[in-house]
Amino acid sequence: MTDSSVLDLAPVVPVVVVEDVADAVPLARALVAGGLRAIEVTLRTPAALDAIRAVADEVPDAVVGAGTVISPQNVADSVAAGARFLVSPGWTDTLLDAMKKSGVPFLPGVSTTSEVVALLERGVSEMKFFPAEAAGGVPYLKSLAGPLPQARFCPTGGVSLGSAPSYLALKNVGCVGGSWMLPADAVAAKDWARVETLAREAAGLK
Repeated sequence: MTDSSVLDLAPVVPVVVVEDVADAVPLARALVAGGLRAIEVTLRTPAALDAIRAVADEVPDAVVGAGTVISPQNVADSVAAGARFLVSPGWTDTLLDAMKKSGVPFLPGVSTTSEVVALLERGVSEMKFFPAEAAGGVPYLKSLAGPLPQARFCPTGGVSLGSAPSYLALKNVGCVGGSWMLPADAVAAKDWARVETLAREAAGLK
């Protein structure tokens, strides 16, 4: 990773919710083996920071990041744990300042044109579009490309294997975020071979 753009690491960024820290390393290894190096671990569980730390320490080929970053404390804790990028569902001036000072790439979340313009005004041109499907999906992003061609997005939220290609075909989309390659039953069964197979399928998307 050049540490310059999260959007260019892979066509799909897995969005991971880790309940058991013991799953973090084998899960990350399966994703990397399938071709998905960028892994967003969401800060939605008590195990999240330990999971980021474990992946950063034990899976050198992974580029692990933190998702659901919603406060300066989240930013500090994530970077301290080894996160190499940050993703937020939305942004405020306070959160944006903390992410800018973190020293790692970040994708602040947007769902409206005004939020996009406000970020461009602050010198940020790479963003997460969330919740993608609920906020207008492919037609919405396609409409933004005309007046705001300098903005690039990672749509996340309701994106599936079936809909991902339509997003990736847009010139203002660098990658998509999703969790379909991590079905709950496969994770519960620790079926990492299935995760790897699904990851490889996702990595092959254009």
